[in-house]
Amino acid sequence: MKRKALRSVQLILCGICLIIATNAFAQQMPERNERPNILFILSDDHTSQAWGIYGGVLAPYVQNKNIERLAAEGTVLNNAFCTNSICTPSRGSILTGQYSHVNQVYTLSEPLPKGHPNIAKTFSKNGYQTAIIGKWHLVGEPEGFDYFNVLPGQGRYWNPILKTKENWADGYDASAGKEYEGFSTDVIADLTIAHLKERNREEPFLMFCNFKATHEPFDYPERFKDLYTDVSIPEPESLFDFNPETTGRTFIGQKLEKLGQRWDNATKDPENWWTTYPGLPYPLEGLDSIQKRKKIYQKLVKDFMRSGAAIDDNIGKLLDYLKEEGIADNTIVIYTADQGYFLGEHGFFDKRMIYEESLRMPFVIRYPKEIKGGQRIDDIILNIDFAALLADYAGIEQPDYIQGRSFRQNLESGTPADWRKQLYYRYWLHHPERPAHFGIRNERYKLAYFYGQPLGKKGTNAEVTEPAWEFFDLQQDPKELYNAISDKTYTAIIEEMKRQLLEERKRYNDLDEGSEVMQDMLTKEFR
Repeated sequence: MKRKALRSVQLILCGICLIIATNAFAQQMPERNERPNILFILSDDHTSQAWGIYGGVLAPYVQNKNIERLAAEGTVLNNAFCTNSICTPSRGSILTGQYSHVNQVYTLSEPLPKGHPNIAKTFSKNGYQTAIIGKWHLVGEPEGFDYFNVLPGQGRYWNPILKTKENWADGYDASAGKEYEGFSTDVIADLTIAHLKERNREEPFLMFCNFKATHEPFDYPERFKDLYTDVSIPEPESLFDFNPETTGRTFIGQKLEKLGQRWDNATKDPENWWTTYPGLPYPLEGLDSIQKRKKIYQKLVKDFMRSGAAIDDNIGKLLDYLKEEGIADNTIVIYTADQGYFLGEHGFFDKRMIYEESLRMPFVIRYPKEIKGGQRIDDIILNIDFAALLADYAGIEQPDYIQGRSFRQNLESGTPADWRKQLYYRYWLHHPERPAHFGIRNERYKLAYFYGQPLGKKGTNAEVTEPAWEFFDLQQDPKELYNAISDKTYTAIIEEMKRQLLEERKRYNDLDEGSEVMQDMLTKEFR
Protein backbone atom coordinates (compact mmCIF):
# COMPACT_ATOMS: atom_id res chain seq x y z
CA MET A 1 0.00 0.00 0.00
CA LYS A 2 2.82 2.34 0.96
CA ARG A 3 4.60 1.52 -2.31
CA LYS A 4 1.50 2.40 -4.32
CA ALA A 5 1.15 5.72 -2.51
CA LEU A 6 4.83 6.48 -3.07
CA ARG A 7 4.48 5.60 -6.75
CA SER A 8 1.48 7.94 -7.04
CA VAL A 9 3.41 10.81 -5.48
CA GLN A 10 6.31 10.20 -7.88
CA LEU A 11 3.98 10.29 -10.87
CA ILE A 12 2.39 13.51 -9.64
CA LEU A 13 5.81 15.13 -9.14
CA CYS A 14 6.93 14.03 -12.59
CA GLY A 15 3.80 15.52 -14.07
CA ILE A 16 4.36 18.82 -12.30
CA CYS A 17 7.96 18.91 -13.51
CA LEU A 18 6.84 18.18 -17.05
CA ILE A 19 4.29 21.02 -16.94
CA ILE A 20 6.90 23.44 -15.58
CA ALA A 21 9.43 22.44 -18.24
CA THR A 22 6.84 22.72 -21.01
CA ASN A 23 5.78 26.18 -19.87
CA ALA A 24 9.39 27.32 -19.63
CA PHE A 25 10.09 26.08 -23.16
CA ALA A 26 6.92 27.72 -24.46
CA GLN A 27 8.02 31.05 -22.97
CA GLN A 28 11.39 30.75 -24.70
CA MET A 29 9.92 29.59 -28.03
CA PRO A 30 6.60 31.40 -28.69
CA GLU A 31 4.21 29.77 -31.12
CA ARG A 32 4.44 30.96 -34.70
CA ASN A 33 0.91 32.32 -34.62
CA GLU A 34 1.89 34.67 -31.79
CA ARG A 35 3.86 36.72 -34.26
CA PRO A 36 1.80 39.82 -35.06
CA ASN A 37 -0.48 40.04 -38.02
CA ILE A 38 -0.03 43.21 -40.08
CA LEU A 39 -2.81 45.13 -41.80
CA PHE A 40 -1.26 47.88 -43.91
CA ILE A 41 -3.93 50.28 -45.20
CA LEU A 42 -2.70 52.57 -47.97
CA SER A 43 -4.68 55.33 -49.66
CA ASP A 44 -3.76 57.52 -52.61
CA ASP A 45 -3.09 61.25 -52.12
CA HIS A 46 -5.06 61.38 -48.83
CA THR A 47 -2.97 64.29 -47.62
CA SER A 48 -2.40 65.22 -43.98
CA GLN A 49 -4.40 68.45 -44.35
CA ALA A 50 -7.52 66.29 -44.90
CA TRP A 51 -7.02 63.83 -42.03
CA GLY A 52 -8.31 66.18 -39.36
CA ILE A 53 -5.68 65.11 -36.80
CA TYR A 54 -2.89 67.34 -38.11
CA GLY A 55 -4.72 70.66 -37.72
CA GLY A 56 -5.21 73.15 -40.54
CA VAL A 57 -8.24 74.92 -41.98
CA LEU A 58 -10.00 71.67 -42.95
CA ALA A 59 -9.73 69.98 -39.55
CA PRO A 60 -13.15 71.11 -38.24
CA TYR A 61 -14.90 69.78 -41.36
CA VAL A 62 -13.27 66.38 -41.93
CA GLN A 63 -15.23 63.21 -41.10
CA ASN A 64 -12.56 61.14 -39.39
CA LYS A 65 -13.93 59.27 -36.36
CA ASN A 66 -12.05 56.08 -37.27
CA ILE A 67 -8.77 57.84 -38.05
CA GLU A 68 -9.18 59.52 -34.67
CA ARG A 69 -9.89 56.10 -33.16
CA LEU A 70 -6.63 54.77 -34.60
CA ALA A 71 -4.74 57.84 -33.37
CA ALA A 72 -6.18 57.52 -29.86
CA GLU A 73 -5.22 53.84 -29.67
CA GLY A 74 -1.90 54.19 -31.49
CA THR A 75 0.87 56.59 -32.43
CA VAL A 76 0.85 59.36 -35.03
CA LEU A 77 3.97 60.34 -36.96
CA ASN A 78 4.22 64.12 -37.24
CA ASN A 79 7.15 64.08 -39.65
CA ALA A 80 6.80 61.17 -42.07
CA PHE A 81 7.91 61.97 -45.62
CA CYS A 82 8.05 60.34 -49.04
CA THR A 83 11.23 60.21 -51.08
CA ASN A 84 9.57 60.81 -54.48
CA SER A 85 6.10 62.34 -54.28
CA ILE A 86 4.15 60.47 -56.91
CA CYS A 87 2.03 57.32 -56.75
CA THR A 88 4.05 54.57 -58.45
CA PRO A 89 7.52 55.43 -57.08
CA SER A 90 6.24 55.88 -53.54
CA ARG A 91 4.61 52.46 -53.65
CA GLY A 92 7.84 51.02 -54.98
CA SER A 93 9.74 52.56 -52.06
CA ILE A 94 7.22 51.28 -49.50
CA LEU A 95 7.55 47.72 -50.81
CA THR A 96 11.33 47.65 -51.29
CA GLY A 97 12.64 50.12 -48.70
CA GLN A 98 14.66 51.69 -51.51
CA TYR A 99 14.97 55.01 -53.32
CA SER A 100 13.76 55.21 -56.91
CA HIS A 101 17.25 55.04 -58.41
CA VAL A 102 17.75 51.68 -56.68
CA ASN A 103 14.40 49.98 -57.32
CA GLN A 104 14.22 51.62 -60.80
CA VAL A 105 10.68 52.95 -60.37
CA TYR A 106 11.32 56.59 -61.27
CA THR A 107 8.05 57.83 -62.77
CA LEU A 108 4.59 56.41 -63.49
CA SER A 109 5.54 53.92 -66.16
CA GLU A 110 8.12 51.52 -64.73
CA PRO A 111 7.38 48.21 -63.03
CA LEU A 112 9.61 46.83 -60.33
CA PRO A 113 12.21 44.75 -62.20
CA LYS A 114 11.31 41.07 -62.34
CA GLY A 115 12.94 39.22 -59.50
CA HIS A 116 13.58 42.42 -57.53
CA PRO A 117 13.41 41.93 -53.74
CA ASN A 118 10.47 43.31 -51.80
CA ILE A 119 9.04 42.98 -48.30
CA ALA A 120 6.20 40.67 -49.39
CA LYS A 121 8.74 38.15 -50.72
CA THR A 122 10.68 38.36 -47.48
CA PHE A 123 7.57 37.80 -45.35
CA SER A 124 6.39 34.93 -47.51
CA LYS A 125 9.73 33.17 -47.08
CA ASN A 126 9.41 33.63 -43.30
CA GLY A 127 6.06 31.97 -42.80
CA TYR A 128 3.66 34.83 -43.34
CA GLN A 129 0.59 34.73 -45.56
CA THR A 130 0.89 37.71 -47.90
CA ALA A 131 -1.83 39.43 -49.89
CA ILE A 132 -2.62 42.74 -51.59
CA ILE A 133 -6.06 43.95 -52.63
CA GLY A 134 -6.86 47.25 -54.35
CA LYS A 135 -4.55 49.73 -56.03
CA TRP A 136 -1.20 48.32 -57.20
CA HIS A 137 -0.10 50.76 -59.94
CA LEU A 138 3.31 49.17 -60.44
CA VAL A 139 2.54 48.06 -64.01
CA GLY A 140 3.89 44.51 -63.88
CA GLU A 141 2.47 41.47 -62.13
CA PRO A 142 2.86 41.62 -58.32
CA GLU A 143 5.59 39.33 -56.99
CA GLY A 144 5.92 37.92 -53.49
CA PHE A 145 2.21 37.88 -52.70
CA ASP A 146 0.46 34.56 -52.10
CA TYR A 147 -2.70 36.29 -53.32
CA PHE A 148 -3.41 39.52 -55.16
CA ASN A 149 -6.53 41.12 -56.57
CA VAL A 150 -5.65 44.57 -57.88
CA LEU A 151 -6.92 47.43 -60.00
CA PRO A 152 -5.57 47.87 -63.53
CA GLY A 153 -3.56 51.10 -63.38
CA GLN A 154 -5.60 53.72 -61.58
CA GLY A 155 -8.75 51.65 -61.83
CA ARG A 156 -12.15 53.24 -61.57
CA TYR A 157 -14.25 54.40 -58.66
CA TRP A 158 -17.54 52.77 -59.67
CA ASN A 159 -17.97 49.06 -60.34
CA PRO A 160 -14.20 48.52 -60.31
CA ILE A 161 -12.49 45.76 -62.27
CA LEU A 162 -9.74 43.87 -60.45
CA LYS A 163 -7.18 41.37 -61.68
CA THR A 164 -5.78 38.23 -60.08
CA LYS A 165 -2.96 35.88 -61.05
CA GLU A 166 -5.47 33.84 -63.04
CA ASN A 167 -6.50 36.73 -65.31
CA TRP A 168 -3.41 38.94 -65.20
CA ALA A 169 -2.40 41.37 -67.96
CA ASP A 170 0.31 43.99 -67.48
CA GLY A 171 -0.45 47.69 -67.23
CA TYR A 172 -3.91 49.22 -67.61
CA ASP A 173 -5.38 46.20 -69.43
CA ALA A 174 -8.61 45.25 -67.65
CA SER A 175 -10.06 43.07 -70.41
CA ALA A 176 -9.79 39.81 -68.48
CA GLY A 177 -10.46 41.19 -65.02
CA LYS A 178 -13.56 40.73 -62.87
CA GLU A 179 -16.04 43.54 -62.23
CA TYR A 180 -17.36 44.15 -58.72
CA GLU A 181 -20.52 46.13 -58.16
CA GLY A 182 -20.32 49.16 -55.92
CA PHE A 183 -17.99 51.99 -54.95
CA SER A 184 -14.27 51.21 -55.11
CA THR A 185 -13.39 52.01 -51.48
CA ASP A 186 -16.26 49.89 -50.15
CA VAL A 187 -15.45 47.04 -52.56
CA ILE A 188 -11.75 46.92 -51.65
CA ALA A 189 -12.45 46.84 -47.90
CA ASP A 190 -15.08 44.13 -48.34
CA LEU A 191 -12.73 42.02 -50.48
CA THR A 192 -10.00 42.44 -47.85
CA ILE A 193 -12.27 41.17 -45.09
CA ALA A 194 -13.52 38.31 -47.26
CA HIS A 195 -9.94 37.23 -47.95
CA LEU A 196 -8.98 37.40 -44.27
CA LYS A 197 -11.94 35.20 -43.39
CA GLU A 198 -10.49 32.51 -45.64
CA ARG A 199 -6.95 32.72 -44.26
CA ASN A 200 -5.03 29.95 -42.51
CA ARG A 201 -5.47 30.87 -38.86
CA GLU A 202 -2.34 28.97 -37.85
CA GLU A 203 -0.06 31.44 -39.64
CA PRO A 204 0.24 35.24 -39.33
CA PHE A 205 -0.63 37.51 -42.25
CA LEU A 206 0.74 40.57 -44.02
CA MET A 207 -2.28 42.18 -45.68
CA PHE A 208 -2.12 45.29 -47.88
CA CYS A 209 -5.49 47.00 -48.32
CA ASN A 210 -4.88 49.70 -50.95
CA PHE A 211 -7.61 52.23 -51.67
CA LYS A 212 -7.84 54.18 -54.92
CA ALA A 213 -9.32 57.14 -53.04
CA THR A 214 -8.66 60.04 -52.72
CA HIS A 215 -7.01 60.25 -56.14
CA GLU A 216 -8.43 62.53 -58.84
CA PRO A 217 -11.34 62.61 -59.84
CA PHE A 218 -12.04 62.60 -56.06
CA ASP A 219 -15.25 60.60 -56.32
CA TYR A 220 -17.35 59.41 -53.38
CA PRO A 221 -20.28 57.12 -52.55
CA GLU A 222 -23.84 58.34 -52.87
CA ARG A 223 -24.19 58.48 -49.08
CA PHE A 224 -21.83 61.48 -48.97
CA LYS A 225 -23.23 63.52 -51.88
CA ASP A 226 -24.94 66.04 -49.57
CA LEU A 227 -22.01 66.40 -47.20
CA TYR A 228 -20.85 70.06 -47.15
CA THR A 229 -23.83 71.32 -49.17
CA ASP A 230 -24.35 75.03 -48.35
CA VAL A 231 -21.06 75.07 -46.38
CA SER A 232 -18.21 77.42 -47.28
CA ILE A 233 -14.84 75.85 -46.49
CA PRO A 234 -12.07 78.21 -45.24
CA GLU A 235 -9.25 78.90 -47.69
CA PRO A 236 -5.51 78.32 -47.25
CA GLU A 237 -3.34 81.38 -46.78
CA SER A 238 -1.59 80.98 -50.14
CA LEU A 239 -4.65 80.24 -52.30
CA PHE A 240 -4.12 83.41 -54.35
CA ASP A 241 -0.48 82.77 -55.13
CA PHE A 242 -0.89 83.13 -58.91
CA ASN A 243 2.69 83.43 -60.16
CA PRO A 244 6.24 82.49 -59.20
CA GLU A 245 7.21 86.09 -58.52
CA THR A 246 4.70 86.21 -55.65
CA THR A 247 6.93 84.09 -53.41
CA GLY A 248 10.11 83.72 -55.41
CA ARG A 249 9.40 80.09 -56.27
CA THR A 250 11.13 79.07 -59.48
CA PHE A 251 8.44 77.01 -61.24
CA ILE A 252 4.83 77.47 -62.41
CA GLY A 253 3.32 74.40 -60.77
CA GLN A 254 -0.05 72.69 -61.30
CA LYS A 255 -2.47 75.59 -60.93
CA LEU A 256 -6.08 75.16 -59.84
CA GLU A 257 -7.29 76.62 -63.12
CA LYS A 258 -6.05 73.48 -64.86
CA LEU A 259 -8.39 71.41 -62.73
CA GLY A 260 -11.23 73.74 -63.67
CA GLN A 261 -10.36 73.19 -67.34
CA ARG A 262 -10.44 69.43 -66.81
CA TRP A 263 -13.96 69.68 -65.43
CA ASP A 264 -14.94 71.71 -68.48
CA ASN A 265 -13.39 69.16 -70.87
CA ALA A 266 -15.12 66.27 -69.10
CA THR A 267 -18.44 68.12 -69.36
CA LYS A 268 -18.18 69.07 -73.03
CA ASP A 269 -16.55 65.91 -74.38
CA PRO A 270 -17.09 63.06 -71.89
CA GLU A 271 -16.54 60.38 -74.55
CA ASN A 272 -12.95 61.47 -75.15
CA TRP A 273 -11.89 62.68 -71.72
CA TRP A 274 -9.80 60.37 -69.54
CA THR A 275 -12.20 60.30 -66.60
CA THR A 276 -15.53 61.47 -65.22
CA TYR A 277 -15.95 63.79 -62.26
CA PRO A 278 -18.76 63.97 -59.72
CA GLY A 279 -20.98 67.04 -59.61
CA LEU A 280 -20.66 68.19 -63.23
CA PRO A 281 -21.39 70.53 -64.87
CA TYR A 282 -19.66 73.07 -62.64
CA PRO A 283 -19.73 76.35 -64.60
CA LEU A 284 -16.91 78.87 -64.17
CA GLU A 285 -17.73 81.26 -67.02
CA GLY A 286 -17.94 84.98 -66.32
CA LEU A 287 -15.86 84.86 -63.14
CA ASP A 288 -12.77 86.97 -62.54
CA SER A 289 -9.52 85.30 -61.48
CA ILE A 290 -10.24 85.55 -57.75
CA GLN A 291 -13.83 84.32 -58.04
CA LYS A 292 -12.80 81.44 -60.30
CA ARG A 293 -10.05 80.24 -57.98
CA LYS A 294 -12.38 80.45 -55.00
CA LYS A 295 -15.03 78.39 -56.75
CA ILE A 296 -12.59 75.74 -58.00
CA TYR A 297 -11.15 75.43 -54.50
CA GLN A 298 -14.57 74.82 -52.93
CA LYS A 299 -15.38 71.92 -55.22
CA LEU A 300 -11.92 70.39 -54.91
CA VAL A 301 -11.83 70.30 -51.11
CA LYS A 302 -15.45 69.20 -50.70
CA ASP A 303 -15.08 66.33 -53.17
CA PHE A 304 -11.74 65.42 -51.61
CA MET A 305 -13.16 65.30 -48.07
CA ARG A 306 -16.18 63.29 -49.27
CA SER A 307 -13.82 60.77 -50.83
CA GLY A 308 -11.85 60.71 -47.58
CA ALA A 309 -15.02 60.12 -45.57
CA ALA A 310 -15.51 56.85 -47.45
CA ILE A 311 -11.98 55.80 -46.46
CA ASP A 312 -12.71 56.59 -42.82
CA ASP A 313 -15.92 54.53 -42.99
CA ASN A 314 -14.03 51.54 -44.26
CA ILE A 315 -11.17 51.85 -41.80
CA GLY A 316 -13.86 51.47 -39.15
CA LYS A 317 -15.21 48.39 -40.91
CA LEU A 318 -11.73 46.82 -40.96
CA LEU A 319 -11.07 47.62 -37.30
CA ASP A 320 -14.43 46.17 -36.30
CA TYR A 321 -13.65 42.96 -38.17
CA LEU A 322 -10.33 42.53 -36.33
CA LYS A 323 -12.12 43.04 -33.01
CA GLU A 324 -14.91 40.60 -33.84
CA GLU A 325 -12.33 38.05 -34.99
CA GLY A 326 -10.51 38.39 -31.67
CA ILE A 327 -7.19 39.37 -33.28
CA ALA A 328 -7.20 43.15 -32.77
CA ASP A 329 -4.57 43.10 -30.02
CA ASN A 330 -2.17 40.95 -32.03
CA THR A 331 -2.59 42.85 -35.31
CA ILE A 332 -0.46 45.84 -36.22
CA VAL A 333 -2.66 48.30 -38.09
CA ILE A 334 -1.05 51.04 -40.16
CA TYR A 335 -2.88 53.70 -42.11
CA THR A 336 -0.95 56.01 -44.41
CA ALA A 337 -1.12 57.66 -47.82
CA ASP A 338 1.43 57.26 -50.60
CA GLN A 339 2.26 60.98 -50.44
CA GLY A 340 0.72 64.36 -49.72
CA TYR A 341 -1.33 66.60 -52.00
CA PHE A 342 -1.90 70.30 -52.58
CA LEU A 343 -5.43 71.40 -51.72
CA GLY A 344 -5.18 74.99 -52.91
CA GLU A 345 -1.93 75.83 -51.12
CA HIS A 346 0.25 77.97 -53.44
CA GLY A 347 -2.77 77.94 -55.77
CA PHE A 348 -1.97 74.30 -56.63
CA PHE A 349 -3.56 70.89 -56.82
CA ASP A 350 -1.61 67.62 -57.37
CA LYS A 351 1.67 66.70 -55.62
CA ARG A 352 5.25 65.98 -56.90
CA MET A 353 7.03 68.97 -55.40
CA ILE A 354 9.29 69.07 -52.34
CA TYR A 355 6.95 71.59 -50.64
CA GLU A 356 5.50 70.43 -47.34
CA GLU A 357 1.93 69.67 -48.45
CA SER A 358 3.23 67.28 -51.11
CA LEU A 359 6.24 65.90 -49.25
CA ARG A 360 4.47 64.83 -46.06
CA MET A 361 2.95 61.40 -45.56
CA PRO A 362 0.31 61.18 -42.83
CA PHE A 363 0.87 58.02 -40.80
CA VAL A 364 -0.70 56.29 -37.80
CA ILE A 365 0.16 52.89 -36.32
CA ARG A 366 -1.74 50.86 -33.71
CA TYR A 367 -0.32 47.83 -31.88
CA PRO A 368 -1.66 47.60 -28.31
CA LYS A 369 0.90 44.98 -27.23
CA GLU A 370 3.83 47.34 -27.68
CA ILE A 371 2.84 50.84 -28.78
CA LYS A 372 1.43 53.37 -26.36
CA GLY A 373 -1.82 54.96 -27.49
CA GLY A 374 -2.35 58.67 -28.00
CA GLN A 375 1.28 59.62 -28.54
CA ARG A 376 3.00 61.54 -31.35
CA ILE A 377 6.52 61.16 -32.70
CA ASP A 378 8.42 64.11 -34.20
CA ASP A 379 11.34 62.14 -35.66
CA ILE A 380 11.97 62.30 -39.41
CA ILE A 381 10.66 59.01 -40.84
CA LEU A 382 10.79 58.08 -44.55
CA ASN A 383 8.76 55.67 -46.65
CA ILE A 384 11.94 53.62 -47.16
CA ASP A 385 11.75 52.88 -43.40
CA PHE A 386 8.35 51.17 -43.51
CA ALA A 387 9.58 47.79 -44.79
CA ALA A 388 12.31 47.72 -42.15
CA LEU A 389 9.75 48.38 -39.39
CA LEU A 390 7.48 45.58 -40.60
CA ALA A 391 10.37 43.12 -40.70
CA ASP A 392 11.42 44.15 -37.20
CA TYR A 393 7.98 43.49 -35.72
CA ALA A 394 7.79 40.14 -37.50
CA GLY A 395 11.07 39.05 -35.96
CA ILE A 396 12.82 39.05 -39.33
CA GLU A 397 16.40 40.32 -39.50
CA GLN A 398 16.48 43.45 -41.67
CA PRO A 399 17.19 42.40 -45.26
CA ASP A 400 20.30 43.84 -46.88
CA TYR A 401 18.30 45.30 -49.77
CA ILE A 402 16.49 47.83 -47.53
CA GLN A 403 18.05 51.32 -47.46
CA GLY A 404 15.77 52.52 -44.69
CA ARG A 405 15.78 51.72 -40.99
CA SER A 406 13.27 50.36 -38.49
CA PHE A 407 11.75 52.98 -36.21
CA ARG A 408 10.40 50.50 -33.67
CA GLN A 409 12.57 51.98 -30.92
CA ASN A 410 11.33 55.48 -31.78
CA LEU A 411 7.76 54.26 -31.31
CA GLU A 412 8.31 52.36 -28.10
CA SER A 413 11.07 53.95 -26.05
CA GLY A 414 12.46 57.08 -27.67
CA THR A 415 14.67 58.40 -30.43
CA PRO A 416 17.97 56.55 -31.00
CA ALA A 417 20.97 58.82 -30.56
CA ASP A 418 22.08 58.22 -34.14
CA TRP A 419 18.68 58.78 -35.79
CA ARG A 420 18.67 60.90 -38.98
CA LYS A 421 18.42 64.67 -38.63
CA GLN A 422 17.51 65.33 -42.26
CA LEU A 423 15.98 63.68 -45.30
CA TYR A 424 16.96 63.38 -48.94
CA TYR A 425 14.29 63.75 -51.65
CA ARG A 426 14.31 63.38 -55.44
CA TYR A 427 11.55 63.84 -58.02
CA TRP A 428 12.28 62.49 -61.52
CA LEU A 429 9.16 63.03 -63.68
CA HIS A 430 10.33 66.26 -65.31
CA HIS A 431 7.93 68.76 -66.87
CA PRO A 432 8.68 72.47 -67.46
CA GLU A 433 5.91 73.45 -65.02
CA ARG A 434 7.07 70.90 -62.41
CA PRO A 435 10.81 70.47 -62.98
CA ALA A 436 12.82 67.48 -61.85
CA HIS A 437 14.64 68.29 -58.62
CA PHE A 438 16.35 66.98 -55.51
CA GLY A 439 16.87 68.45 -52.07
CA ILE A 440 17.14 68.02 -48.33
CA ARG A 441 15.03 69.03 -45.38
CA ASN A 442 16.04 69.09 -41.73
CA GLU A 443 14.13 70.19 -38.63
CA ARG A 444 14.25 73.85 -39.66
CA TYR A 445 15.54 74.39 -43.20
CA LYS A 446 14.86 73.09 -46.68
CA LEU A 447 17.12 73.37 -49.74
CA ALA A 448 16.13 72.22 -53.23
CA TYR A 449 17.89 72.19 -56.58
CA PHE A 450 15.56 72.21 -59.59
CA TYR A 451 17.89 70.83 -62.22
CA GLY A 452 15.14 70.63 -64.86
CA GLN A 453 16.40 67.70 -66.95
CA PRO A 454 14.34 64.73 -68.23
CA LEU A 455 17.35 62.38 -68.22
CA GLY A 456 15.57 60.01 -70.57
CA LYS A 457 13.07 58.79 -67.96
CA LYS A 458 9.71 57.46 -69.15
CA GLY A 459 6.92 60.02 -69.37
CA THR A 460 9.17 63.06 -68.94
CA ASN A 461 8.93 66.19 -71.08
CA ALA A 462 11.92 66.83 -73.35
CA GLU A 463 11.90 70.60 -72.72
CA VAL A 464 14.58 71.42 -70.15
CA THR A 465 14.37 74.31 -67.70
CA GLU A 466 16.99 76.63 -66.29
CA PRO A 467 18.55 75.23 -63.11
CA ALA A 468 17.35 77.04 -59.99
CA TRP A 469 17.71 76.87 -56.21
CA GLU A 470 15.10 77.35 -53.50
CA PHE A 471 15.64 77.68 -49.76
CA PHE A 472 13.10 78.00 -46.95
CA ASP A 473 13.34 78.68 -43.24
CA LEU A 474 10.49 76.50 -41.99
CA GLN A 475 10.56 78.05 -38.54
CA GLN A 476 10.11 81.62 -39.78
CA ASP A 477 8.17 80.65 -42.92
CA PRO A 478 6.28 77.36 -42.32
CA LYS A 479 4.00 77.90 -45.33
CA GLU A 480 7.00 78.34 -47.67
CA LEU A 481 5.94 81.74 -48.93
CA TYR A 482 9.42 83.24 -49.34
CA ASN A 483 12.28 81.68 -51.30
CA ALA A 484 15.25 82.95 -49.27
CA ILE A 485 17.99 81.58 -51.51
CA SER A 486 19.41 85.10 -52.10
CA ASP A 487 18.93 86.31 -48.53
CA LYS A 488 22.40 87.02 -47.14
CA THR A 489 21.15 86.14 -43.67
CA TYR A 490 21.29 82.49 -44.69
CA THR A 491 24.47 82.42 -46.81
CA ALA A 492 26.47 80.26 -44.40
CA ILE A 493 23.54 77.95 -43.70
CA ILE A 494 22.90 77.42 -47.41
CA GLU A 495 26.53 76.60 -48.07
CA GLU A 496 26.52 74.06 -45.27
CA MET A 497 23.29 72.51 -46.54
CA LYS A 498 24.76 72.20 -50.02
CA ARG A 499 27.60 70.24 -48.48
CA GLN A 500 25.13 68.06 -46.59
CA LEU A 501 23.12 67.54 -49.77
CA LEU A 502 26.18 66.08 -51.43
CA GLU A 503 26.73 63.83 -48.42
CA GLU A 504 23.15 62.55 -48.60
CA ARG A 505 23.53 61.80 -52.29
CA LYS A 506 26.67 59.80 -51.51
CA ARG A 507 24.97 58.04 -48.60
CA TYR A 508 22.26 56.67 -50.88
CA ASN A 509 24.54 56.32 -53.93
CA ASP A 510 22.44 58.69 -56.05
CA LEU A 511 25.34 60.19 -58.01
CA ASP A 512 24.12 60.53 -61.64
CA GLU A 513 27.34 58.89 -62.78
CA GLY A 514 25.90 57.93 -66.16
CA SER A 515 24.75 61.44 -67.09
CA GLU A 516 27.25 63.86 -68.61
CA VAL A 517 24.80 66.77 -68.44
CA MET A 518 24.21 66.19 -64.72
CA GLN A 519 27.91 65.83 -64.01
CA ASP A 520 28.55 69.18 -65.68
CA MET A 521 25.76 70.84 -63.71
CA LEU A 522 26.87 69.32 -60.42
CA THR A 523 30.46 70.39 -60.97
CA LYS A 524 29.28 73.95 -61.55
CA GLU A 525 26.84 74.11 -58.64
CA PHE A 526 28.89 72.26 -56.00
CA ARG A 527 32.42 73.38 -56.74
